[in-house]
Amino acid sequence: MEEAPATLQAADIAAILKALPHRYPFLMVDRIINMRGDESAVGIKNVTFNEPQFLGHFPDNPVFPGVLLIEGMAQTAGAMCVLSQLGGDLPKNVYFLTIDKAKFRKPVVPGDTVEYHVKKIARKKNMWWFRSEAKVAGQIVAEAEVGAMVA
Repeated sequence: MEEAPATLQAADIAAILKALPHRYPFLMVDRIINMRGDESAVGIKNVTFNEPQFLGHFPDNPVFPGVLLIEGMAQTAGAMCVLSQLGGDLPKNVYFLTIDKAKFRKPVVPGDTVEYHVKKIARKKNMWWFRSEAKVAGQIVAEAEVGAMVA
């Protein structure tokens, strides 16, 4: 019989900071909820006007950059990979491997709360691939398949 995946229900900012090397201003996930081992999770990003990307993207019409939505998906996936390896030392590095099938559907603006819905597609040794959707108020704003490697 196959063993059920370890379940970690949520990760606060302190757990995310232990799992990922990213720091302000490049940390794109504030909290992770509904985590089911390395199978699935939902990352949360609260978008605020005082973030540095809004100085230039765009000064009169602040729009959260699509590339940072993809980064948030990857960071949620990477943290999930690390945190699912309970019982051992946390790995030192998580690397972004791939981006495929990326689509941007609606702009994200200050005041929005982005949910990164991440589901595992495959795993091979220390590499994972995920299908991810970024949602605001239940509406898909971006989607992609991302890959991560833990070293």
